[in-house]
Amino acid sequence: MDQSADRVWSDCLDVIRDNVSQQSFKTWFEPLEVQSLDQEDDLKKLTIQLPSRFYYEWLEEHYFSLLRKTITKVLGADGRLFYDVVIEQDDPGDPDQGASMQLPARQMDEEASPESGPDASSPPEHPDPSSSSEPERSAPSPAPQGRSAGDSAEEEAPDPPVQNPFAIPGIQDKDVDSQLNESYTFERFIEGDCNQLARSAAWAIAQDPGGTSFNPYLVYGGVGLGKTHLIQAVGNYVTDQPTDKTVLYVSSERFTTEFVQSIQRNRISEFSMFYRQVDVLIVDDVQFFSGKEKTQEEFFHIFNALHQAGKQIVLSADRPPREIDGIEERLLSRFQWGLSADVQPPGLETRIAILQRKAEDDGIDLDQDVIEFIAHNIQSNIRELEGALIRLLAHATLHQRDLDLDLAKDVLHDLVQDEQVSLTIDEIQQIVCEYMNIDEDRIRGKTRKREVVRARQIAMYFCKQFTQNSLKTIGLHFGGRDHSTVIHANNTVEDQMETDDQFRNTVEDIERKIELRSR
Repeated sequence: MDQSADRVWSDCLDVIRDNVSQQSFKTWFEPLEVQSLDQEDDLKKLTIQLPSRFYYEWLEEHYFSLLRKTITKVLGADGRLFYDVVIEQDDPGDPDQGASMQLPARQMDEEASPESGPDASSPPEHPDPSSSSEPERSAPSPAPQGRSAGDSAEEEAPDPPVQNPFAIPGIQDKDVDSQLNESYTFERFIEGDCNQLARSAAWAIAQDPGGTSFNPYLVYGGVGLGKTHLIQAVGNYVTDQPTDKTVLYVSSERFTTEFVQSIQRNRISEFSMFYRQVDVLIVDDVQFFSGKEKTQEEFFHIFNALHQAGKQIVLSADRPPREIDGIEERLLSRFQWGLSADVQPPGLETRIAILQRKAEDDGIDLDQDVIEFIAHNIQSNIRELEGALIRLLAHATLHQRDLDLDLAKDVLHDLVQDEQVSLTIDEIQQIVCEYMNIDEDRIRGKTRKREVVRARQIAMYFCKQFTQNSLKTIGLHFGGRDHSTVIHANNTVEDQMETDDQFRNTVEDIERKIELRSR
C-alpha cells in the first residue's frame, strides 16, 4: 500500500470526523480502506474502496458535499476522489468485480466551485443522516460508468444537481399504490386485553410516523388475531391525513416475488429505489423471509436506508423475532430496535364485541343468545369467529330460517366440541352469581338472607344437573353442607318453578347460559 495514500486518507478522516457525529463516522467512514493515490497529468486521484452499492449510494446522497470539500482541503483544488465499489458476483447487472466508477466532471459541482464558494479549507458542518430528512432528489439520468469528487465546472452554465447513478429516471415522480384495505381502520378494530399494548403503540405511530421510538414496530401473534388489520390501520390513518407521506403495504411473499423478478429483468436498482422512496413501509408476515438469503440482504439494505432517513417501518410476524428460524442475526437484531408487541387470542368479552360489530356492519339483528353461543364455542381466533357468523348468516338467508339459537347449534355443530364439556362446580357457581349479582363467597357462607339462599339453591340445582359429582361433593363446595341440603335445594327449585313464572324464567335464563358454556 502506498504510504502517502494512507497518510492522505488519514488526514481526510480527521477532517470528516470533525464534521459528523461519532456514530455516523464509525458507521460510514471508519470501515473504509484507501486503495491508491495516483498522479495523472495535473490531478491527484485518491481511490477508496466501498463494500457495496448501498454504501456508495448513501455516501453520494448524504455526504457528497463534505467529501468534495474534504478532498479539496487535503489535496488542493486538483484533488479528486474515486470509488472502487465491490459488486456482488451473482448480480447479473454488474458482471465486473471491483470496478471504479466515474461521472462526468461537471456533475460534481452541485455548489459553487471551491475557488468562488466558501473557504474550501474549512468544510461546513454536515448533518447526521440519522436525524436529517432525505435530501431532495431530481429525476436522475441513466446510470453512468462511474464517479469522481472534486472537479471544477468547465462551463459557466449552472451545474445540474447531484444524481444517483443507480436510480431509474422518473422513479421519484411515480405514484405509489398503498395496497391498503380501506376497511382496516382503527375505528373498526376491537380493542381488548389481548391486544391493548399493540393497538396503543400502533395508534401512537400513526399520529407521528417515524417520530416515535417504536421504529421498527413489529406485531406478532398467531393466525387470525388481527395483526394485518392493525398494521394496515396505521397506513390508512396516515394516508387520510393532509400530508404527502407515501405509504406502502406489502406481504413478505410479494416482496420476495418482486425481488426475484427484478433480478430476472436486471432491474434490481429500480426495485431498491422504489422501496426507498416510501415514508411508511408496512411488511406483513416477515417470517416468510426465512431461508431466503438474497431477499434478506436486499431487505436489510432497504431497512437501513429507511431507518437512517427517519422513515417508519411496520412489520408483522406469526411469532417473536427470536423464534423465527432462518433469518440472519443482523436482520433479527434490527427487527428488535424499536418495539415488538404481541396479540393474544381474544377473551370472551372481546369475542362478543367482535361479533356484535360484525353483525352491525352486516345490518343483522342478532339475538344475544346466538352471539354468546358462537363466542363461547369459537375461541381460537378472530378469523374463525367471523367465519362462523358468516356461515350462519348464509345458511339463514339461503334456507329462509330465523337466526335463532337452534339454527346456530344446527349449522355450527361441526365447529363446536362434539361432546358436551362438563362444567365444574366453581364454574356453575360463578355463572349463577354473575347473573344474580351476588358475591360467590356469600353462597358458600352461612348467611340466610333470602336472595343469597335462593342463589345458593339454584346453584346446587344446576350442579346436580350439569356435573357428575356426588351430592356430598356438591355440598362440600357450598361451605361444607351435607347431601341432604343439596336434595332439599333441588326439590325447592323444582317446586317453585311450577308455581312462580318469574322464578322459572330466571332459572331458564341461567340454564341457557350454562348450556352455552358447556357446549
